[in-house]
Parts: sequence; structure tokens; C-alpha cells
Amino acid sequence: MRLAPMVITHTEQVLREVLQFSGPADVVISRYFREHPKLGMRERGAVAEAVYAILRNRLIYNNFSESGYGPQMRRLVLLGLADIYGVDSIGGIDENETAWLNHVSKVDRSQLPQKMQANLPEWLYDRLAEQIGEEETGKLAAVLNTPAPLDLRINTLKIKPDEVMKVLSEVPVECAPTPFASTGIRLQKKIALQNMPLFRDGGVEVQDEGSQLLAQIVGAKRGEMVVDFCAGAGGKTLALGCAMRNTGRLYAFDVSDKRLAKMKPRLARSGLSNVHPIQIAHERDARIKRLAGKADRVLIDSPCSGLGTLRRNPDLKWRQTPETITEMTEKQHAILESAARLVKVGGRLVYATCSLLEDENDRIVEDFLKKDDRFALVPMSKVLADGKVNLEMGDYLKLMPHQHQTDGFFAAVFERVK
Repeated sequence: MRLAPMVITHTEQVLREVLQFSGPADVVISRYFREHPKLGMRERGAVAEAVYAILRNRLIYNNFSESGYGPQMRRLVLLGLADIYGVDSIGGIDENETAWLNHVSKVDRSQLPQKMQANLPEWLYDRLAEQIGEEETGKLAAVLNTPAPLDLRINTLKIKPDEVMKVLSEVPVECAPTPFASTGIRLQKKIALQNMPLFRDGGVEVQDEGSQLLAQIVGAKRGEMVVDFCAGAGGKTLALGCAMRNTGRLYAFDVSDKRLAKMKPRLARSGLSNVHPIQIAHERDARIKRLAGKADRVLIDSPCSGLGTLRRNPDLKWRQTPETITEMTEKQHAILESAARLVKVGGRLVYATCSLLEDENDRIVEDFLKKDDRFALVPMSKVLADGKVNLEMGDYLKLMPHQHQTDGFFAAVFERVK
């Protein structure tokens, strides 16, 4: 397709605000589109994709944009559009810009310095290299800098997996069952899901396979009391409610009324009636204390850096700093300590993040076990085997985008033994 010249202008305007990193990129982009209602769907798609391409490839693009013609912001935009659509598809560029883009497109990026290819902040690259080695960090970064596929979770209370596959085959869209999550489907390209009865009637929900697997690890059963301690917009809550077959009591706690409000239409679509969303002021809210020692299962999908979701949220790597990670770990310690009080003897506690950093994962778990002898670690290998999940893990769940084709996730399972 041929892009209208105005796409460059609109992308520049959005990019200026996004690169201030004062808030999430998707929020900035959504607001801009609301303020410019005359922008067509094709133009909106081009603007958004170009912005995300620039965020993913920022270091390489900054290097390339040191040459060329015109303002640097425009050069960044042209690089993003050229990578996605090709030079010949960009309308409104002159001969000099065309020649420059064609020259840049011939550069062998595999010959650039490893850190530049990774397109990660130096502090983050160094931490990952320390954890998994430089070669593995390069492989991880290469995948983090690509868009994620679209994963769906089937609501088996409403529809059977083969019926979902039949509907999707008629779209048509290439799809297949996810390899690890039992009710997941992976689509290789995005579709207008919100317009389909399959979605509107609650047959499927958008949810990364890694997130679905976390809900499976909780092991929620019929008639139990289960707590989703940091429920957010409710993706895992809905999966837990489905696993419980809409029985028992499922509490969805969160400090944000806006996040819980986003759960309401999803709950309505799902058909679940055993979910009780509750806004709390903080992790020691009095409403939490009433459930002390009563819960069969507690899931903590803890607030974290989100660095495992860079395929979907590439701006996060530029918004996080070593200081914000330190602040986050303090919060994670407090939340885990508080949520643990809800678990009854013999009950299960699951601590999870969508972070890649050991500071937010292994270290939090190790410190918790040192401080609270009421809990024992259940090896993830055993949890997965019990759940018939064909996935090799040690003590912890460590999902890596370049190895498992999911978002980056960490989880540890504890049992309260006394």
C-alpha cells in the first residue's frame, strides 16, 4: 500500500510525546487518535506500527539518523516506516530521502556492535548478560524486538476448543493450539476480534500463553476459596474462575478502581458469577485481614517492571531504570508478605511477575523463604508434572520469549506447611 504524506506528520507528532516517556506509549497513541478522529484505520495502523518500530529499534535508528536529511525526528519516522512498509510505499519523501533510506536499508545490521543490535538500555543489557550470558542475551533481545503473536484463551464454560478453531478457520486466520496452556490458541496475525461474536459473547479472551499458564499453576478447583491478590483488569481472574467451573468464591483484589472497572465488561461476557472484585487501599487493607488463614489458593501476579512484555510494550525498557527496579522490589516484598497471611495450612501460594530480572524474581522468593518458615517451596517441575504440562523447569517457572514464544514470566509455588 502507498502511505499518504500525512502519516509522516502524524507519526512525528505522536513520537515527540511518546519519547518524553512520561506515560505508557499505548495510552499516548490512543489519546492522540481520539483527538484526531478523522484519521482512517489504515493511517492509524501505520502511525502506531511506526512508533513501536522506533521504540524497538531505537539505538540502531538513532545511529542511522545521524546521517541523512531534514530534522532527526522525521528521519526516525522514515526509518520506522521504511522497515515496515518499504521505502517505495512512503508518500511525501524527496529524492534525497529516498536515496538515504535505500542506502541505510543495505546496511548489514548483524555487523553492528552487539549492544546496539540488542536495542536495550546499557544497564538492562548488562544485567541480563550477567544472568544468562551475552550470547543468550543477544538471542533474547532479538525476539523482544519483534511484535508478539496474538494468543487467545478459550472460555470452556461457553464453547469447545474445536468450535473456536472452526470459527477462526472461516475468518480465515492461521492459528494453532498453544503448546503449554491447555485452552490457548495462537494466531499468527492480528484480527478485528472485537467485532466477532466469538469474542463479544465471551467465547475467547485475549491472554498471552504465559499468563494462561500462571493460572493453571495455581491449580484452582471446584468449590475452593481463591484470591487473585493483584487482579488488575482480570485476565487471570477469569481463567481461575473458569478452572473453578464457576463454583466456590474467587476474590479479585486490586488497589486501582480503573483496572477493576476494566474487569466488569469482561466478567459480563465470561458468564462467571463466583468472582468478587474488591478495591483495596493497600496490601494491608482491613478487608484483606478478614480472609486471613482461609484461602485455599492465593495468586500474586505482582506489580513489576514488566520487562518480560517488551514485545507488546517496547517503551518499558526506556522508562525503567535501576532506581525504579529497587523501588519495585520493596513493594514486591511487602505484597508477598501480606498475601501469604491469607493462605490456610495446606494451601498454595503463587508468586509471579512478568519480569526477566532476578532482583524481582529469585531474590524475592529466597528472602521470603528465609523470613517465613510456615511456607515450603514446591518445585515447579513437580507442579507442571502434576498439571500434565509438558515443560521442563527446575524450582521456578522461567518463561523466556526466545525459548518458549511467550512473554517473559517468572513464578514460584509455595505450600503452607504450618
